[in-house]
Amino acid sequence: MFKPLSFSIGMRYTAAKRRNHFISFISLMSMLGLMLGVALLIIVLSVMNGFDRELQTRILGMVPHATIQGQNTIDDWQRIDRLATQDPEVIAAAPYIQGQGMMTGRGNVHGILLNGILPDQEREVSIIDKHMVQGSLDDLKSGEFGIIIGRLLAASLRVQVGDKVTVVMPEASITPAGVLPRLKRFTVKGIFKVGAELDANYTLIHMDDAAKLMRTNGKAQGVRLLVKDLFKAPSVAERVARSLGGRYYVSDWTRTHGNLFQAIRMEKTMIGLLLMFIVAVAAFNVVSTLVMVVTDKTADIAILRTMGATPGRIMRIFIVQGAIIGVIGVLVGTLLGILGAENVSAVIAWLEHVTGHQFLSPDVYFISYLPSELQWEDVFIISGAGLAMSLLATIYPAWRASRVDPAEALRYE
Repeated sequence: MFKPLSFSIGMRYTAAKRRNHFISFISLMSMLGLMLGVALLIIVLSVMNGFDRELQTRILGMVPHATIQGQNTIDDWQRIDRLATQDPEVIAAAPYIQGQGMMTGRGNVHGILLNGILPDQEREVSIIDKHMVQGSLDDLKSGEFGIIIGRLLAASLRVQVGDKVTVVMPEASITPAGVLPRLKRFTVKGIFKVGAELDANYTLIHMDDAAKLMRTNGKAQGVRLLVKDLFKAPSVAERVARSLGGRYYVSDWTRTHGNLFQAIRMEKTMIGLLLMFIVAVAAFNVVSTLVMVVTDKTADIAILRTMGATPGRIMRIFIVQGAIIGVIGVLVGTLLGILGAENVSAVIAWLEHVTGHQFLSPDVYFISYLPSELQWEDVFIISGAGLAMSLLATIYPAWRASRVDPAEALRYE
C-alpha cells in the first residue's frame, strides 16, 4: 500500500533516536497503553465467557432444555419419550412430575420445587449425578419416599442424610377432622451441590412417590428433553410436539432462565465497551506522539518537499510511523492477552496457594475457581478494533505534516 521510500523513511523515523527524549517517552507510553488495553480486554472477556460457560453447564445441566406437557397429565409418556429421541437434535428424554411446596425440618421452613423423576433416565438428561456431595440418584427407591436436596437447603433446614423432613403441598385434603394441608414425611437420601439458587430450592424424589403425593394416578406431568444446541431448544420442542399429534404444550429454558443469560450477555457487552475506551485512549495517544514528531521533523519535511516529495508521500511517511506503533502494540497485547486468558485460572490458583486466601469462596459463589474461555472471535474483534483506531489516529498528524510550507519552515534554519 505504501511506496518503498515512504515506508523506509517512516521506519527510520520510528527507530531513530530523538533530540527530545520526551517524544520517545510518549511513543513508548502509547505502545504500552495499546498493549495493556488489548491484553486486559481479551483476558476480561475470556473470564466473562468462562462464567457464562459455567452457568450454562451447571444451571442448564439441571433445568430442562425443553419440556412437553399435556393438558393435565400424560399416561403415554413412553411413546412421547420414544418419538422425541428419534429427532436428530434430541439427545435424551425423561418423564417428570413437578410441583411446588414447603419443606420443614428441625423447626425451619423453606419453599421448594419438587421434582418427581426416574433415576435411570434422569441421569441421561441432567448433570445432578455428577454433583452429588452425599448419596446418589440410585438411593431414590419407589415407595420409600426418599428425597435428594441441595446443599444450601440442607444447611438452611439443618438436616443431613438420614434425617426426616416434611413436605407440605399447597393442595388441601378433606378429612373428617376438617380441611387439612396435604403433607408427607420424607427421608433425606442425598445432598447435591451445583451452585446458584438451585441448591436452595431444587429437590428430587422418585416419580412413583411424586405421583402418590400429587395424585396423578401414576401418570407423568410431562417429558423433559435434552437437546444438542441450547439455542435451538424452542424450535426442537415445537417440532417434536407437532410430530406427536394431539394437543401438547411446550416450554424451554429461554422462558424459565432466559433473563439470567441475557443479563450476563449484557454485562459482557457493557464491560467490553468500557474497556474498549482504554484501548481508544491508548490509540489516540498516537495523535499527540505524531504531532510532536511532526513539529520535531519540520525541517526534514521541508527539505523533502523541496526535493520533490508530494504531500501524499509525506502523509504516508507519518502514517507508516504511527502504524508501526499501533501494530506492535496491538500484536504484543494480543499475544499477552491470549497467554493471560489461557493461564489466568492457574495464576489465580497459585496466588490463592501463596497468600492462603480464597478469592472465590464456595460458600458465597457457585464456583470456587476463576473460569476462563478464550473465544477467537473476541480476539479478532479486539485486535481489529485496536488496529483500526490506531490507524485512524495517524490521519490528522500525517495530514498536518503534508501541509508544512517549506519556505516558512526553512526561514530560520
